[in-house]
Amino acid sequence: MSRVPLSLLQQFVQVARLGNLSRAAAQANLTVSALSHQMRQLEDRLERRLFERGPRGVTLTVEGCGLLEAVGEHFDGIEHALSRYRERRHDALTLSASPGIISSWLMPRLPRLLAGHPELELNLQSSSALVNFEREAVDAAVRYGKGAWQGLRSERLFGEWIAPVAAPELVERMAGADPLDLASWPLLGDPNPNNRWNDWFAHYGGKLPRRYVAHVDTVDALRHAALEGLGVAMGRLVTSKSLIDAGRLVVLGDRYLPVAEPEAYYLVYPPRSEDHRGMSTFREWLLEEADAYCQQIPQLKRGEAAA
Repeated sequence: MSRVPLSLLQQFVQVARLGNLSRAAAQANLTVSALSHQMRQLEDRLERRLFERGPRGVTLTVEGCGLLEAVGEHFDGIEHALSRYRERRHDALTLSASPGIISSWLMPRLPRLLAGHPELELNLQSSSALVNFEREAVDAAVRYGKGAWQGLRSERLFGEWIAPVAAPELVERMAGADPLDLASWPLLGDPNPNNRWNDWFAHYGGKLPRRYVAHVDTVDALRHAALEGLGVAMGRLVTSKSLIDAGRLVVLGDRYLPVAEPEAYYLVYPPRSEDHRGMSTFREWLLEEADAYCQQIPQLKRGEAAA
């Protein structure tokens, strides 16, 4: 076997860790087809199958796991050694956030940030995956959770509430059905492992349905399924607010009050970002925006968990 180019191994490590060709291709400035061709070329050279390819991404085979374990740490060492020689731009900030919070909450507010700070270059990464700040060139992230991320700074922005939401077309089709008797409606399975429908029925009473009309694996897919009228979703009201205001989703049951979630939205960043001027500017602006948002919707309570 001829010597394997280091570039192929480097791309392999990236694909293996992300588990997604599209994201890995974007980070490598390649097309998905070009990167896929490179991975097949590596498999041919090694005469080993390294990936199982499926509609939701790629997973490592046993051979692939062995290769990642053997070479991954060496590329980490090279990356760490070179990082000190890279020029750090204090007017550029790379932020990772989920697609839902970017489109529904962050994007409408960003023009105010950039108008007040035209020198700032903001690079947005739309992803629900947790950031590995040791390996990825990301300065900060907005994440949904309980605020405990080891080795990272986290500042609470605001809480979240859940309520059943549906497309107006579905409500029209279900004319005559009692919106308070949700078990009689077509419900969409919740992607959260704890199933937020459990919390809802435990709070308001009633029985869980014997079956859900469909299951999806992400919050964004759940929102799209609800928008298409497939069924009723247990919706997060912060990320669904713009759709509700536009009339594309409606909250079912006028007598229901939304249920507070134990999780909240946080600004998360590594200690290395504390002396980054662009990060300081963004952090100050983001906390001000979060405070203003919570004054409009006081029950979201920026600084403490919702009761």
